[in-house]
Amino acid sequence: MPPTWLTVLQFLFILAVPIAAVAGGLVSLFAVGALFDALDHPEALQQRIEAAFRRPPRAPRGIGKDHYYRPFWVGR
Repeated sequence: MPPTWLTVLQFLFILAVPIAAVAGGLVSLFAVGALFDALDHPEALQQRIEAAFRRPPRAPRGIGKDHYYRPFWVGR
């Protein structure tokens, strides 16, 4: 009978190889799909790249003291 650590190592190898193969297949399918999407819509790809480097929108300003909604919202 083999040692316990060898049995554990064999079990982990039998478990890890199929999981790695399935995960690799899913990642490759996702990459191929992204490639076909980029080839089918190159303008959308360019917009995504530009959007990644665009500045975020400015934070909204608070309303002034003379704003007509101010008394309604402050009163509640």
